[in-house]
Formats: sequence, structure tokens, C-alpha cells
Amino acid sequence: MCVSNRVVIDSAIYYGRPVIRGTRLPVTIVVGSLAGGMLFAEIEREYDITADDIRAALRFVMELVQQGSFHPLPAA
Repeated sequence: MCVSNRVVIDSAIYYGRPVIRGTRLPVTIVVGSLAGGMLFAEIEREYDITADDIRAALRFVMELVQQGSFHPLPAA
């Protein structure tokens, strides 16, 4: 399944989790690297992907969040 021109979901690649097209790099690694403080340029060098690939990963996650519903957790 092609969810964008840069993010794909294929059951034969990384257990069907979303990856950057042409790689086995999961979208979660890209987004997690950004969340951990890595810069675009560092991620591009580390994983041999482009800035457009990084933006596509962010767009993919944004669309997932927009589709979801959220419920507050009960206070502890």
C-alpha cells in the first residue's frame, strides 16, 4: 500500500509498518529522531534519506493523528 509517494506500507517490509520508500527505515525512527533533537541534516546523513522523506514522514504521522479520536485518561 502506498500512502504517499515517499511512505509505503508493505507486509513484506518491516512487518507491514510504514517505511520510507526504497528503504527499510520506519517512519517511527525518523519522527523519533526529530523528537530526540536530531536536525534534518543529521537524519539525512545518518539514514541516507532526503529532507522530503523526513517531511513525508511527518505528514504521515500528522494525518494519522488527525484521523484518530482521543479520550482523556482518568486521574490517578
